[in-house]
Amino acid sequence: MVADTATSLRRGIDVLSVLRGDEALAANGLGVLRIAELVGADKSQVSRTLKILAEYGLVDRDTQTRAYRLGWSVFALAARAGDTHLLAAAEPVVKELGRTFGERTHLTVLQGTEVLTLLSESPEHAVQAAGWVGRLVPAYCSSSGQALLLDHTRDELRDLLGGARFVRLGPNTPRSLAELASRIDEARARGYATVDEEFEPGLVAAAAPVRDFRGRIVAALNVSGPKFRFGDRLEEAGAEAAEAAERLSALLGWTRRPEPAFGS
Repeated sequence: MVADTATSLRRGIDVLSVLRGDEALAANGLGVLRIAELVGADKSQVSRTLKILAEYGLVDRDTQTRAYRLGWSVFALAARAGDTHLLAAAEPVVKELGRTFGERTHLTVLQGTEVLTLLSESPEHAVQAAGWVGRLVPAYCSSSGQALLLDHTRDELRDLLGGARFVRLGPNTPRSLAELASRIDEARARGYATVDEEFEPGLVAAAAPVRDFRGRIVAALNVSGPKFRFGDRLEEAGAEAAEAAERLSALLGWTRRPEPAFGS
């Protein structure tokens, strides 16, 4: 029994090691067959290992390509996983955004139905919005969560959050999937999301999506602060966050598609 456990653990470590390798990074993930080849194990064994790792958020599976890559939970555990290029490129952007508004700023990613903070910049204020690296918060009532969900269709939102309990954390927390979808529609039209006492009383925030070279939303930039101090600047912060997110997206290789010419 001990030997079987050790073998399974070793296989899991081997799989994670393969997914951090150059081939996996260059291809943005690997399929089960290729992982099995590199690990030197049976496909069924590797498939079971990947399923367990995915349950703990240590690997993620691309729904389109079905390829596996390292999950953000590895970063939450050891602060060393995920897209290092994203983290390196985001750090000065997060700091600049924080200096602009003198409020707490974050870089976040979607982790299931929650939002995980990867980077956080804190100003020198006696009263601050709560937030720190590794913290998980609900996506449905946070500006980052709504920004990360901008590209989700109504069906995709239903698949992700259809079974979620919309717990009231602030006076303006969305109470249903339909209400959340409506707010995401408004955020999509603006290019950024704002929340006013949705996550907790007295807290406001703005966030904008960050895209990779394929145009997929991979992260969000967020600015948050107490309503009494930051509420009047919320729309300004949203617009600034959107500009900062676009600069960061460009560093990741994303190019905005030109708008079609009038009458074409």
